[in-house]
Amino acid sequence: MSGIIQLSPLDMSLAALLVIALAAVSRRLQLKIGGRLLLSAFRTVIQLSLIGFVLKALFASAAPGWVALMAVVMLLAAGREVRARQKHRLRGTWGFGIGLSAMFISSFAVTILALTVVVSPAPWYAPRYAIPLLGMLLGNTMNGLSLSVNHLTQNVRTQRAAIETRLALGQTKSEAIDDIRRESIRTGLIPIINAMAAAGLVSLPGMMTGQILAGNPPLDAVKYQILIMFLIAGGTGFGTLAAVWMTSRRLFDDRHRLRLDRLEG
Repeated sequence: MSGIIQLSPLDMSLAALLVIALAAVSRRLQLKIGGRLLLSAFRTVIQLSLIGFVLKALFASAAPGWVALMAVVMLLAAGREVRARQKHRLRGTWGFGIGLSAMFISSFAVTILALTVVVSPAPWYAPRYAIPLLGMLLGNTMNGLSLSVNHLTQNVRTQRAAIETRLALGQTKSEAIDDIRRESIRTGLIPIINAMAAAGLVSLPGMMTGQILAGNPPLDAVKYQILIMFLIAGGTGFGTLAAVWMTSRRLFDDRHRLRLDRLEG
């Protein structure tokens, strides 16, 4: 194969027309998301263009310090997104800190495991492998964390009376919130479970598609995609567990009292 087909500005413009048309329809239907849709599309173009230049320089130098700096920036941005997607956020820096800690524990650990044990590039921090792997893990873990923590805080608010009744009857804070916590973890894991269940039948996942378009043999692309999906499942699962556990502890004090004043909104 001769390699990937280059896209012209006209090709990109035709694809952008789909987003513009969708925004126009949204405005016509008064969905009130047209502006956000266009802003998100604009951010996509700017952010991906900038990261393209950054990665080009990063791949050329392959200095571990720059790779580490890039990883930290990605982690901080993901932590901010997790907090921003919550309807009822923890007050102060707790919402940001919990998301950041959970992703650091899960995504960073799984990425390092993959780089040092499974893929084993030389050097192990090679940016061509480290940055894309970390990006995929952070992106999916971020979605899982956002869904699970949002589900947890919303249900704690709506079921406040039931939780306080359980506490009054002698249950511990863990027992009083256990069913909500389990359901929140399930909610966070649904996207990756659906993605794995549909892979190959309903959809060809992004990494596999990219490798095939770049001319790699399909079976090699399949191996990498299976690896990535297993890594994402592990990172999302353990990150969701950590985030839900830390958030649920923050919602109670040491005397097993529910503290909704620690939530915004």
